[in-house]
Amino acid sequence: MDSSPKIIRNVAVITSGGDSPGFNPCIRAVVRMALHEGWSVYGVQRGFEGLTNGELIALNSRSVSGIISQGGTILGSGRWESFKEAQNQRRALRTLNERGIDALVVIGGDGSMCGALALHQGGMCVIGVPGTIENDVFGTDLALGVDTALNTALEAMDRIKDTASAQQQVFLVELMGERSGYLTLMAGIAGGAEMVCIPEVPCSPEDVVRETADAYIRGKKHCIITVAEGARPHAAEIAHYLQENQERTGFGVRLSILGHIMRGGSPSAYDRYLGTLYGAEAIRLLSEGSSGVMIGLQDNQLIATPLTEVTSRQAQIEEQYLSLARILAK
Repeated sequence: MDSSPKIIRNVAVITSGGDSPGFNPCIRAVVRMALHEGWSVYGVQRGFEGLTNGELIALNSRSVSGIISQGGTILGSGRWESFKEAQNQRRALRTLNERGIDALVVIGGDGSMCGALALHQGGMCVIGVPGTIENDVFGTDLALGVDTALNTALEAMDRIKDTASAQQQVFLVELMGERSGYLTLMAGIAGGAEMVCIPEVPCSPEDVVRETADAYIRGKKHCIITVAEGARPHAAEIAHYLQENQERTGFGVRLSILGHIMRGGSPSAYDRYLGTLYGAEAIRLLSEGSSGVMIGLQDNQLIATPLTEVTSRQAQIEEQYLSLARILAK
């Protein structure tokens, strides 16, 4: 953490990577808290690519009026692998300096935090805010968007369970999560799934057949299995294997892929609250001279973790939740 004081007159905010519900409440808090400090505020459009190309717009209090209930991000977002290149990082720093930007708030996932660290190491004052429905960013118990995405998944699972029971089927529900199974695991626990398949825990199609057949023998009218998109084997492979072994399981087989539905929609009350907290804390830290850290929620407390630490590891699934999912599935 850089404790050296720096006079801030102009601050910018950027949303990067996959969008998450809660980005807009965070932008709103950043803008209004910065204005309260007497600073001018700018929004970077289209993530790091937009920053590199100089796509900045002035923001005021009215610019963020009414956005607290909107999903997505008013600034636009996106992944841009080319920002890993040193020449593009230098171009971004040049843009910020030419526009007189003294500090930057970066909202996004692990890739965004890597970009934030690069800009910090290049001399820019930077505060990171975790925003990803996968919840795989180290340094926080909960990232922006997770709560809304989980509620979206649960609503879909409740509907699926109705038809699965009526038709006596096993339903594989694929949720987003290429590297992390957090969302899949929590949806499985809260949604009453019979099994979860996540990248962190190896499983085989035969494991799924055994669990499904066991659910049938125990008298269940359905079998719901949540599968992360990054699980191996993939949900489609598992579905194919189950279809080939229907006589053993006793269930028909269906696959439902929630996909980007999980990213959309109005943010939940908690994501609005969390986005507001994170945005306000980002400005408070900048006003105190901090840089090179990411705000996170740990044990219900706002904690600043150095970006060097955030980007050096991935958040891990806790064994207690895996154990709980197995017990409650019986």
